[in-house]
Amino acid sequence: MSKIRGIANKLHERIDCLIEKCPNMTAAPYNYNYIFKYIIIGDMGVGKSCLLHQFTEKKFMANCPHTIGVEFGTRIIEVDDKKIKLQIWDTAGQERFRAVTRSYYRGAAGALMVYDITRRSTYNHLSSWLTDTRNLTNPSTVIFLIGNKSDLESTREVTYEEAKEFADENGLMFLEASAMTGQNVEEAFLETARKIYQNIQEGRLDLNASESGVQHRPSQPTRTSLSSEAANVKDQCSC
Repeated sequence: MSKIRGIANKLHERIDCLIEKCPNMTAAPYNYNYIFKYIIIGDMGVGKSCLLHQFTEKKFMANCPHTIGVEFGTRIIEVDDKKIKLQIWDTAGQERFRAVTRSYYRGAAGALMVYDITRRSTYNHLSSWLTDTRNLTNPSTVIFLIGNKSDLESTREVTYEEAKEFADENGLMFLEASAMTGQNVEEAFLETARKIYQNIQEGRLDLNASESGVQHRPSQPTRTSLSSEAANVKDQCSC
């Protein structure tokens, strides 16, 4: 297990290195001011991938396959006239992948913690997911609790009130949402970003620290060739 974790950590470091240091490898100017890293966590089958697809593609993906390890999506949004690129890591919910997916908690500015309102077991496991998040992310990481599948009211097993109480007790933001209808999906991702941006404005995040999960892009990059920049990044991150 430790060997798998080591491989996962190394792979994640290489991916992060390329994303952080090679955003202009196409020689195009930045069209955003910040990058925020998100993770989506929760039990298998709660609809994490469907939420990501609804947010990035604005449509429901029927018969979502279970995530193997991690999946990745991006979207540029706007908060207070600032363009923000969200880099969203959708993690597998199965226990056998936890050693791999835990490595993706590092440097997350936002964590969307998802349960299924029609399956109480997924709600009962939230404390474990929250413990991992608090232990593996920085103290300023914004955690947003999402009760997915709100369109399935007739088979609800978890009330809005008890989930809201859990969120309030643990200092979490909270909404019920539906990946199928799109209800509150946009709001969950955007409210998380607004809270992260507020933390930046209030000086709660050190943008020079990699664990903040935020990168600032204050100016246009110079145009460089793909080969020279890639070579430079290889030297920097030992990829």
